[in-house]
Amino acid sequence: MSPIEHPLKRLWKVRRLSKMLLPTCVGVAIFALVSAAQQEPKAEGTAVSPATLKSFLEAFNAHDLDRIMEFFADDCELYMPRGKEASGQHFSGKAAVRQGLASRFEGLPDVHYGDDHHWVAGNLGISTWLLTGTTKAGEHLSVRGVDLLEFRNGKIVKKDSYWKILEK
Repeated sequence: MSPIEHPLKRLWKVRRLSKMLLPTCVGVAIFALVSAAQQEPKAEGTAVSPATLKSFLEAFNAHDLDRIMEFFADDCELYMPRGKEASGQHFSGKAAVRQGLASRFEGLPDVHYGDDHHWVAGNLGISTWLLTGTTKAGEHLSVRGVDLLEFRNGKIVKKDSYWKILEK
């Protein structure tokens, strides 16, 4: 005859097992996404590399909107780090994205992205950087951030930017 297990002891075992399995499941899911992205067929001449992301950042540092926009697809989307929505201010389509980026240069006329690092997995790119600049009101900014980029045929279809929140 087997003894009946106390309900709290059983709950404790389930929680312990969940804590062990959750990180493994998350890791497997991320690995599957990256593997799928890496196996996606690419058209010739459209491969994205860390050098592509570096060139994109250099265009930002030159404040060259024409050069920046060459990296974007016609049906692109831009999510700015700030905005009234949880996802930040959203721009859709090349003309709107250009306008959104122009507002960044207007709000931070001396904006610069430095201390940058870039990674690519298939059609996904990640860039981290340190943004520095001075607002039109004279406030100096220095903040770490990241861009999450999605590509199609070598062009950016989605740029989602995040900044660290600084407490004053």
